Amino acid sequence: MKKLFVTLVATSALALGACQSKEADKVEDAAEAQADAIDDQADAMPDGPAKEAMEQKADVVEEKGEEKANAMDDNGEIAPSETGVGDTQKK
Repeated sequence: MKKLFVTLVATSALALGACQSKEADKVEDAAEAQADAIDDQADAMPDGPAKEAMEQKADVVEEKGEEKANAMDDNGEIAPSETGVGDTQKK
């Protein structure tokens, strides 16, 4: 039981440590909303290269928003997109 409590406390501390400022959260939320809108447009398209391109664009918009938010309020957390190896970025 003690181990479970220690694990929960440590996990909670890590979660709180990863919090961003309200301004950074707004930037990230706006990018996610824009990416969702692009995804919705892609969902309405027939399958094919154009649809895949729209989905890729949505992924890039979301990653760039995350990068911008992290740049505004970087507290040591390194997101995959900051390493240059995110889903839409090349190594």
